[in-house]
Amino acid sequence: MIEDIKKDATARMQKSVAALKQDLTKIRTGRAHTSLLDHITVEYYGSQVPLNQVANVNVEDSRTLAVSPWEKSMVPVIEKAILTSDLGLNPVTAGSVIRVPLPPLTEERRKDMIKLVRHEAEGGRVAIRNIRRDALNSLKELLKEKMIGEDEERRAQDEVQSLTDKHVADIDKVLAEKEAELMEI
Repeated sequence: MIEDIKKDATARMQKSVAALKQDLTKIRTGRAHTSLLDHITVEYYGSQVPLNQVANVNVEDSRTLAVSPWEKSMVPVIEKAILTSDLGLNPVTAGSVIRVPLPPLTEERRKDMIKLVRHEAEGGRVAIRNIRRDALNSLKELLKEKMIGEDEERRAQDEVQSLTDKHVADIDKVLAEKEAELMEI
């Protein structure tokens, strides 16, 4: 029972760290990378689909992305989706290829991005602490129903806390990497 609770908590904490990493790929650094446009969806035959399912997204150079729609009719739809996204990018259409130049990040913009990254990381830490709380509540339930002893509960609480500390450290490491990446010119 205790092992099941720990396994569940570990799996959920790992998913929280992975979700944070995924969220941070959307936050733009100075370099162009295709995952920047991953969260953009476009209208395609009446349904919203991710951009990478209707077009090829390539890195043209360090500051430019090239989006090549599979259908010519998708060019204005994709252009509008990129323009209205929260990324603040201005796509330029050249025939059937949409080029997305990435403006250089100013110092002020970098600091805003770091604030955003820290906010996302704090959300990840909160998620991990909530998972810890759920695990500790499950342990208390087992103790209350006399399925485990107090010593076992205490030991399991310590193990859950060490899991929490490990995953919070992982989040801090991811945060430090992203901050360093953002401050890179």
